[in-house]
Amino acid sequence: MSEKTILGIGSRVRHPAFGDGVVIRLHKAAYDVCFMLYGIKQVGKEYDKWEVIEAIPAEQSVSFTEAEKSLIKILRTFSDITEEAPMGQRWQGGLMILKPEDENLKPKEIPIEAFFHKIVMLRDRLRVLEQRINSNDRLDDEEKINLQQYITRVYGSLTTFNILFRDKEDYFVGEKTR
Repeated sequence: MSEKTILGIGSRVRHPAFGDGVVIRLHKAAYDVCFMLYGIKQVGKEYDKWEVIEAIPAEQSVSFTEAEKSLIKILRTFSDITEEAPMGQRWQGGLMILKPEDENLKPKEIPIEAFFHKIVMLRDRLRVLEQRINSNDRLDDEEKINLQQYITRVYGSLTTFNILFRDKEDYFVGEKTR
């Protein structure tokens, strides 16, 4: 790659230390690159030790949102990276109280952030399981569909927790009615 070439959002690279990644944001002197194994790292635009797998010109108009959605799909397919999902503002600093019916028993208090973190981890692990099922070449299509239906039902069971998420695109989604 020549020094004058500026990579655009969506360009794919292979870094000698961080491995495969995708340019997700441009800065004046650097790129934000999301690497499949190491997350987002900033790399200077003058860096020339990586292999450019696919260069997308910087002037090509690809919105960050479109590139981000594509990147998330790629990362979910090929890695166990957990995705950060922001919790709704109104829940931050909150407390979840589990109160038993028996008044002699003590209630259990759990910070909502801790509970929310576990919900996000559960969602991410379900997504990894889903991808591993879909990419498993020992399962036939019918077996994959049967297993996928169970995962979809689990997502549906977890929709109660959608109120904790800030953004709707992070919600659990079960079976959709046609």
